[in-house]
Amino acid sequence: MIFIHKGFSIDSKLLKKKGFYAKIGLAKEGITLFIDDVILKVEAGDGGDGCTAFRREKYVPMGGPFGGNGGRGANIIFKVDEGLHTLLDLRYQKTIKGKKGENGKGKNQHGKNAEDVIVKVPQGTVVTDTDTGLILGDLKEKGDEVIVAYGGRGGRGNTAFKTQRNTAPDFSENGEPGEKKILHVELKLIADVGLVGFPSVGKSTILSVVSRSKPKIAAYHFTTLSPSLGVVKTKDGRSFVMADLPGLIEGASRGEGLGDQFLRHIERTKIIAHVVDMGSFEGRDPLEDYKAINKELSLFSEKLMKKPQVVIANKMDLENAKENLKRFKKEIKVPVYPISAMNQEGLDDVLIALADLLDKQEEVPLFEEEQFESHVLYTFKKEENYQITRDDDGTWVISGKEIEKIFKMTKFNSQEGVLRFARRIRKMGIDDKLEELGAKDGDKVRILDFVFEYNR
Repeated sequence: MIFIHKGFSIDSKLLKKKGFYAKIGLAKEGITLFIDDVILKVEAGDGGDGCTAFRREKYVPMGGPFGGNGGRGANIIFKVDEGLHTLLDLRYQKTIKGKKGENGKGKNQHGKNAEDVIVKVPQGTVVTDTDTGLILGDLKEKGDEVIVAYGGRGGRGNTAFKTQRNTAPDFSENGEPGEKKILHVELKLIADVGLVGFPSVGKSTILSVVSRSKPKIAAYHFTTLSPSLGVVKTKDGRSFVMADLPGLIEGASRGEGLGDQFLRHIERTKIIAHVVDMGSFEGRDPLEDYKAINKELSLFSEKLMKKPQVVIANKMDLENAKENLKRFKKEIKVPVYPISAMNQEGLDDVLIALADLLDKQEEVPLFEEEQFESHVLYTFKKEENYQITRDDDGTWVISGKEIEKIFKMTKFNSQEGVLRFARRIRKMGIDDKLEELGAKDGDKVRILDFVFEYNR
């Protein structure tokens, strides 16, 4: 869990360390939450039930069936809201439920569709189905939206089942159950340039100088505890978005420090800008720092190493900086730009270089096409769409998404409805499969909580 104090976040592990409260002054003031990773359950609305009714009016002989269809259940839709920058609103919503569609009525009156549930999320939100691992939506543009759970269709009224052979059907359907899913919702910030580096190398200072962003700056590690964004404008009028990411340390990809909380935010950046303390203010070797950060990036995702990189050699106003820079350039082949953020020297050259590099970059999708879930009208599967097992007491248990949906949509209060259900089971091959497995007349068969006797 990540806490925010006055707009910046704090790893809950750090709060357990002795003296940390006193160091940042949390003992006296309130704490709010910054969330960029949420597990959430969604339940779309069930379809409304169809109606069984007959037309009985004076002077209308042979009125026939007159029951309307049920309405569609509510879809659950995630939609981008530009005013949001965190998933905090979803943190306390354990389950989001959609309403059921309205039931059908007599006189062929169809039920109303339920109103869809709109869940507002920030730009850069990725929604994944935890059961399948497929991505339901990557909401990176303004106005993007995706249906993460579909509402069930309305059950058909008895009018819909009228045929030449059965002119007065005495049954209707229940509504189709809505989809239920457990989602992994992540926020991956959208920025053109991502500043990475060890704590206290000057990333926040750079962002504060080149943009109007006001990240917290102080002389202790992990001052920046949540990502900050700023719009940068160059001298020639070009602009781009820069992100200051919390300081990484060795082992960040394994969960050490704060890095594992925020490495996901680097994935969307087009350019990675390493900020290196070239003055060795804390006695660290800038070359080893650069190699260590790259190692953590590669361990987190190999894709990050394919992104263009530059090095911003900060703190060039310090005594050892020039000698370190000379040695650094001999070892590292990526572009290096010496600056002093404190004295505001060399920054214009860096911004121009970054803007030039961005002009050459094409949009690269974060995910492959096959990672996304697709919704198609018809699917053809070789495997059976049901499973048959046997309980310890000898009861045959039939399970599976399709058969359970048919069961839930069947109204067992009419003989015709029961017979239709039996025909559908037979058509699916369940009767033959039970006989093949050794089921005998009188054996108990269960679908969900419904138990009946098997008879050929």
